[in-house]
Amino acid sequence: MFLFPETYKLRDRMIEQYPHVEFVNHGTRLTPAEQATLYGEELWKRNPDLCCRLRKVDPMREVMADVDVWITGLRRSQSATRVNLRLIEWDWRYLVLKVNPLFRWERSQIWQYVKQNDVPYNELHEQGYPTVGCTHCTQPVSGCTPGDYSRAGRWSGTDKNECGLHGGAGI
Repeated sequence: MFLFPETYKLRDRMIEQYPHVEFVNHGTRLTPAEQATLYGEELWKRNPDLCCRLRKVDPMREVMADVDVWITGLRRSQSATRVNLRLIEWDWRYLVLKVNPLFRWERSQIWQYVKQNDVPYNELHEQGYPTVGCTHCTQPVSGCTPGDYSRAGRWSGTDKNECGLHGGAGI
């Protein structure tokens, strides 16, 4: 509900291009109005960790309850919290085997692969967004191209750099 229209377009392109893959759309049941009533207006500004937990981490917990293996797109070079990433790990939060096949890839390699193999991607990467999350907590980074990666566009003005899905804040 706090996602960019381009993110929904990407989901639709992925469903069309990969009909053999099951896409699960399971977000929070908490509407923006209910969130504001319960936690106050603009929670993402006052307590972004709680906002991420409510909107991402808690719903993911429900989805992962029936999952044995989680394949991610995480890479070591994405942030300091990911430098020790391994190909295969045990995720204690969700109690699943976590596979990170791209853990050694660089952003330029990802972008080259995307272009060579016609992999759908979020159009916001062409508009200066090195990473895409919620509308309230993601902004473009001046001069950023699709081949660049930075956490600078996420939670600007805070020391937050993880939503909590993969550990870190938002737990």
